[in-house]
This record gives sequence, structure tokens and C-alpha cells, in this order.
Amino acid sequence: MKIVAGNSNRSLAQQISSYLDVELAKCAVRRFADQEIFVEIQENVRGEDVFAIQSTSFPANDNLMELLIIIDALRRASARRITAVIPYYGYARQDRKPAARTPISAKLVANLITEAGADRVLTLDLHAGQIQGFFDIPTDNLYAAPVFTRDVKEHYELGNVMVVSPDVGGVVRARAIAKRIDAPLAIVDKRRERPGESEVMNIIGEVAGRDCLLVDDIVDSGGTLCNAADALLAKGATSVTAYITHGVLSGGAVARITASRLKELVITDSIEPTAAVTSAHNVRVVSIAALLGEAISRTALEKSVSSLFD
Repeated sequence: MKIVAGNSNRSLAQQISSYLDVELAKCAVRRFADQEIFVEIQENVRGEDVFAIQSTSFPANDNLMELLIIIDALRRASARRITAVIPYYGYARQDRKPAARTPISAKLVANLITEAGADRVLTLDLHAGQIQGFFDIPTDNLYAAPVFTRDVKEHYELGNVMVVSPDVGGVVRARAIAKRIDAPLAIVDKRRERPGESEVMNIIGEVAGRDCLLVDDIVDSGGTLCNAADALLAKGATSVTAYITHGVLSGGAVARITASRLKELVITDSIEPTAAVTSAHNVRVVSIAALLGEAISRTALEKSVSSLFD
């Protein structure tokens, strides 16, 4: 087994390699003067089972191209099998046509990864589970629920916890964690006027006197979380903490979170944390290296990956 890492999240790749006790393969990813990407695999991968680790986070297009070129380099170097390990799958929010004459970019990205030469994909908490069907190669969609569940048990008195979905679409994800910790479930009913802006309308469920845990897959601008926290506290919640898999946190999101009434925002390191994230007083990062490392190990050994979540 060989592990190759792009530049998008080197720290996570190093943690995964440490978990597996496998050194990262030597791979040079450089830019020409015009920012054209050049990749050179600097050790033999012929006949190897290779895992290419790369989140397609900001800058999304650069990191996506890095991944595609790494896969192409591995294919041309005669790797036996290439698995694209994508902790954060960019463009996942463009999974349908919300209006006339708009693209389904999540499908386009799936086609690009497949055509580049990937034999299978390993990713985490896809925005929509059906994106797995966009690929014509085997695709494993892991869940951060076991990592979050363990963290909740370490930091909260479970008898007073209520899991909250920030919208109707995230109910299945929130229910999965609620079931694991035997907690009740509430839902925030909101209306989104335009991309990046949301208005909370109502809280479905009795949250008074509860420690509320908002569960979602992506936090971008942070507006939805902050509005949901205000609405929950207005309904009598004792505290509001958010557990979000992918901390995109674009623009002034970190400042918005730190100034909000959220007790804490807990995110994974699927996207490499920025300096603003690591210095924020109410943002905490938990690692998914062991989860991804175990999934990579089981894939290499042809063992069950789904049993990780039984």
C-alpha cells in the first residue's frame, strides 16, 4: 500500500500515515510561473494499491486539479489500484438543478475523477448521499457520527441533551447521532431567501432547559448556525453547541461564530483549519485521521468498511 498526499490538507495526511504506520510516498506537487500544476511521483508505484489523499476545499479549483493530475500521474505510473480519498468533496452542494439552465457540478466532478483514472472513491459525509450514484466506480461515504458521538459523551451529561437538525433536509444525519446517544430530536424550520442567507421560522420540538446540539454536514457563512442558536435560546435552551463535519468557514464566518451566542462549534479536520479557526475561542477541531485510516486499511485488506458504523 502507498499513500500519496496533495497540498490541500498535509497535516491530516500525515496523521493518517502515522495511524497506518506507512510513510507518505514521495510526491512533488509544484506550480509553474503561470500557476499551472505539475506532479511528479518520486518513487515506484507499479502494481501498488495507492491512496491519494486530497480535500477539494478552498481554493477548490486548484485542489481539484491537483487531485486529478495526481491520479493521472499514478495511472501512467502503472499503479494497480487508485483510491481517491477525498475528506471534503467540493461542489457537493451543486447536486441538482435548483433552477433552469444551471449545472449539476457534483456530477461533473465525479466524471472528472473517474476519467482521470480513479478506481474507487473514499469520502466523508457527502452533502447528499445520492452523490455516490454520480460515480460509476465503487464509492464509500464515511460518517463523522462515531467521532462526534464519542466527543458528546466526553463533554455532556446525556440526560439533558437534545439533538437539533438546522433544517428539514438534515434530519436523517441528526437522527443518526440522536439514536447513538439516546437523545430526543428537534428541527429548525427555516426559509432561505437567497444563497448564504437564512431566516429561522420555527422550532419543532420542546427545547426548553436542554443542552442543544446542532448537527449538520457543512458550515460555510455561519449565518444559519447563528440564527438557529438565537432561536433555540429564545425558546429556553440552556446552551447551543454545533457539531459540523466540514468547516468551510468562508469570508467572515469565523468572526461571526466567535461573536455569536454559540457555546462552541466543533468541526473535523476534513478541511485544514486556518489560523483564524485555531485561534477562535469557541471553535474546536476533532480529528478524523483514525476513522479515515481504519477505512483505508480495511479497503486495502478487502474488509468491510460499513461495519465501522454498526
